[in-house]
Amino acid sequence: MRIHTLIVALLAASQLVKGEPPKPAESTPTGHACPAFSWDRVPQYMHIRKAEKFTDAEIKYLATFPLVAFEKTTGHKAFQTTEDGTLAAAKAVKEINPLTKILYYRNVIVHYGTYKANAEVDQMPSAFLVGRNGKTKLVRNACEAYDLTNPQVRNWWVGHAKQMCANPAIDGLFLDGNIKVLSPGYLDRDIGKEKKAAQLAGYETMMGEARKALGPDKIMLANVLRVGQSKDDGLEAIKRFDGSYIEGFELAGSPEQKKDNVARGIVAFQKAARGGFIVAFTAGLSELNAEEGVLNPQRTDEIRKGLSEKDNHSKRFEYLLALFLTCAEKHSYFLAHDGYGAEKSKVWTKRNPDLERPLGEPKGPAVRDGYIYTREFVHAKVRLDIENEIGEIIWK
Repeated sequence: MRIHTLIVALLAASQLVKGEPPKPAESTPTGHACPAFSWDRVPQYMHIRKAEKFTDAEIKYLATFPLVAFEKTTGHKAFQTTEDGTLAAAKAVKEINPLTKILYYRNVIVHYGTYKANAEVDQMPSAFLVGRNGKTKLVRNACEAYDLTNPQVRNWWVGHAKQMCANPAIDGLFLDGNIKVLSPGYLDRDIGKEKKAAQLAGYETMMGEARKALGPDKIMLANVLRVGQSKDDGLEAIKRFDGSYIEGFELAGSPEQKKDNVARGIVAFQKAARGGFIVAFTAGLSELNAEEGVLNPQRTDEIRKGLSEKDNHSKRFEYLLALFLTCAEKHSYFLAHDGYGAEKSKVWTKRNPDLERPLGEPKGPAVRDGYIYTREFVHAKVRLDIENEIGEIIWK
């Protein structure tokens, strides 16, 4: 029976990458309800938001992915709230492909609008952190931050997550903002070291409560793997979850720091993936915005320019794909993007031809020589040079 189930799952995954919605399998793949996976082609992931309703063609496209995260603000203009917009999109995708795993976005600290659930917390005493001089909009000077030392806030957050994930169209949570809580220096000046430590303790409690509330059959994918956010770059923090989303892989202050940070990031990615965790790797195709700088401390992420219709991002794409393939293991998924907003993206519905090529299983782990990595798959040879930011893939 186990062999039969595995064959069904592999066939389903193969159909996914080819763009064909598969037939429902008899059971989910192994692990915490992991998404379908196959080495037939590059395993992919989609992370997107659209304030209006997705078109039928867009829903059909989304249904070709084994894993989809619907970002904050999804459908809020068409359906009035993020909850209703996300559920509408999720149900539409599931009608085409019941195997697509769909994640509902919740930030663990940043208070975003457009959520129906906000009505309750907005009336809650001491729900938000207060900084010096009574300042409440501590995140980018635009958003409030939840006070996770308040048990009412934690109960509200966990209860809402449980309610949304109880819907069969939602397979789990995409948890964002974890880096903001875990990074020792973030908001430290505004709220003080003692409050920051208490905030971290409240977060740890809330994550434990969320896991219990959701149960083992719902995915918890969190934004925790990040070079420099902790001594081990998130490898301890990921143990609370089923996996991690990766962004900001190339953050650095100088060329020397950048290549060494990318090398550290590769180690973290490889260790997490080999440990059986889901890894959703995302990276921007456009250039860094020099005016904003490589790293904006108030965002804890990178700021990139938008792509124009004339931009040729083929070299950048090959570098990112080579980077991913250097690290990928079972349940690793790839996304190269130009932003998560469907309205402004020039590429989100355009699949690069290399993603349609046969890949095959890796013949072994990547081999490192200085800042150069090589790895071979059944149908591809990968060479990655992180010092010069060059990726080369020879497809057989």
